Amino acid sequence: MLYSLDSSQCRNYDLSSRREWILTNGIGGFAMSTVAGSNTRRYHGHLVVADPAPAHRLVLLGGIEAFVQGEGNPIGISCHQYQGAINPEGHHTLESFSATKNWVLWRHRVAGMHVEKRMAMHPNENACTIKYTNTGSNPIALQLRPLVQHKFYHENFRSDDTYPHVQAFPKSRTIIEHEGRTLILHHEGAQRLPAVGWYYRFEYPRELERGLDGRDDLFCPCELRYELLPNESAILVASLNDETEAFLAWDEPEKDTSLASQLRDAAERFLVATPTRTSIIAGYPWFTDWGRDTMISIPGICLQTGRVDLARKIILDYAGQMNQGLIPNRFVDDGEEPEYNTVDATLWFANAIYKTLEAEWNAPFASEALTALQHMLDWHIKGTHYGIQMDPEDGLLKQGAEGVQLTWMDAKIGDWVVTPRHGKPIEVNGLWINALRVMEWLAGKLGEDQSAYRELAAKAESHFEKKFWKESVGYYLDTADPDDASLRPNQLIAMALPFGPAKGEKAQAALGQISRELLTPVGLRTLSPDDVKYRGRFEGPLQELDSAYHQGTVWPWLIGPYVSALVRLTSDKVEAKRILKKAKELTQEYGLGGIAEVYDGDEPRQPGGCPWQAWSVGEWLRAWVEDADGK
Repeated sequence: MLYSLDSSQCRNYDLSSRREWILTNGIGGFAMSTVAGSNTRRYHGHLVVADPAPAHRLVLLGGIEAFVQGEGNPIGISCHQYQGAINPEGHHTLESFSATKNWVLWRHRVAGMHVEKRMAMHPNENACTIKYTNTGSNPIALQLRPLVQHKFYHENFRSDDTYPHVQAFPKSRTIIEHEGRTLILHHEGAQRLPAVGWYYRFEYPRELERGLDGRDDLFCPCELRYELLPNESAILVASLNDETEAFLAWDEPEKDTSLASQLRDAAERFLVATPTRTSIIAGYPWFTDWGRDTMISIPGICLQTGRVDLARKIILDYAGQMNQGLIPNRFVDDGEEPEYNTVDATLWFANAIYKTLEAEWNAPFASEALTALQHMLDWHIKGTHYGIQMDPEDGLLKQGAEGVQLTWMDAKIGDWVVTPRHGKPIEVNGLWINALRVMEWLAGKLGEDQSAYRELAAKAESHFEKKFWKESVGYYLDTADPDDASLRPNQLIAMALPFGPAKGEKAQAALGQISRELLTPVGLRTLSPDDVKYRGRFEGPLQELDSAYHQGTVWPWLIGPYVSALVRLTSDKVEAKRILKKAKELTQEYGLGGIAEVYDGDEPRQPGGCPWQAWSVGEWLRAWVEDADGK
C-alpha cells in the first residue's frame, strides 16, 4: 500500500511534522520520523537498533543534514527543529512524500535541481540504506552530514567530551564506537572531510507536550561530499556489521488497495522473530511485546495474514514463560525477569489458542496447548499471584491486590491505581468462561474427558447474569463484588467472545446503551460522558494522559469486540462494514499505515499515544474479515 502527501501538505509544517512514518526490520528495530523530515520525538531516528533483539533498542543514527548545490550556494533539503527555529527548512523544497511498508521516498525540487531521497530498513538486520539520486538534467553537488548518537531509546542524549570513545576512518567507511556498540557508516564514492562536531538543542515537540525532556544533542563525525551526474546516486548504509551491503529491493507497492490488503500490510510491522522468541510488538515507538496485547492481536496480526505457524510459535513461546498459571504481562527491556501482573492475558491466551486451532487444526499443538491451559486452570482454582482465584461459591474469577492494576485498564500514577477494578471484572469473567469452554472443546477434539471443564463453565455461566446484570440501568456491571455500575465498554468482550456468556435480550439492551453513549467513529469511549469522572481530552503531561487513559479516552481496538457483538446479537453485517470502512482514514491521519493507540473522547477527536498500535490494527482487520465478511 502506498501512502502519499503532495507538495501543499508537505510544505505545511504543522501537518507534515505530525504525520509520521516507520520502517521496521522484523527483529524489533526501526527507522521513524516525520514527513517533514524533522525528528519530533526522542524515539525518532534513521537507525534505531534492537540489540539484543527485540526489546533493547538504541538510537544510533539520528538523522542526516543534507545540502545540494548547482550553480549557486548550497541549499538545505533536510529539516531539523531546534529551540525556536527550523533549520534547514527542507520541507519547503518537497514536491511529494511517499511511504510503503518497505521504503519511504522524498522528492525535492529546488533552484532547478531535482533530488530524491529513499530510505529502507534491511529485513532481519540492524541496518538501513539511505539513497540520494539526482533526478534532474544537470550535475549537482551533494553534501551529507550524518548525525549520530548512542542512547537507549527512552532517554535523551547530551554533548559529552568523551563521546565517542573511538572513531576510525578506513576507506569508504566511518566507524563510531561508544560503550561497546559500534556504528559503521558505509559511503562508497564519497569524499570525506574531517569531523564537524556537535549539533546542539534539537527540540522534540511531541515529548514537550508529554511533559518530558524534549532536547537532544547530536554528533557529526564527518562530512560526505558527492558529485552526481543526472541519474547518479549516493548511497549511505548504516549498520552494526562491517559486511553489510546496500538495500536493493526498491520494489513497487502492490496494486491491491482493498481495506483487507491495507490492514494486512499494516499488520506485518508488528511481527518479530529473534533467537529468543517470536512475538508481536505492542506498539511503536515505545512498547515492546506485551502478553495481553499479543494474545488479543494474534487473530488479526497472524491468522488474518495467513501466518498460522507464527501464531502457534508465539503461543508456545509464551506458554514456556508461564509462572503459577500466568503468562507474562510483558517482557521487559533490560533482561530482567518478566512481569506477571495481569489477570486477563492468560485468558486471552486461551482465546488465541482456540482461534489458531479453528484456523488450522494441529493435534500436537492442541495437546501442548491443553497442557498449558490445564496448568492455568489448576493455579486459578487454588489461587495465584495478586489474589487471582476462582470463587468456589459461584465459579467466577476474582482478583485484586493493593497498589496493583491487573486488567487492561492499567493506568497507574505513582501509588495511585486509576482504575483498580478489584473484585470480579465483567470482561475477565467473560474470558474465564470462554477459556473453560475452550478447554472443553479442546478435550473433546483430542478425545479426552470434557466433564470437569463443562461443569466449571456451567457453574460460572449460571451465576454470570445474576452477578452482573443491573436492571435499573439496563446494562451489565463493570465489576461485581464490589459492584461498579460505571458504563464502560468491557461488557462488550463478554458478548463478543466465541463462548461469551452475555447473550440474548439483555445483551442486546446493553449493546444499545453502549452504542448511544460509548461508540464513536474511531473506537469506543472507556467511560460514559455522563459520568462525573469522564475525561474528554487525551492531552497534556504524562500524569494528565494517564489519568484520562481509561476515563473516557477512545480506544480503537475496542471496535473489534463491538462489531463482533453487533454481528453476533443482531446479524447486521451491513452496519458492521459501514463502521469498519473508517479504517482507511485512520491509517493516514497519524502514523502512516497504522492505527493509533487512542483518540480524544470529545470532538474534534485527535489521535494520541502510539501512532502504530498492534491490537488497533489487529482487531479492525479481524472484525473486517471475520465478522463483516469484508473482502
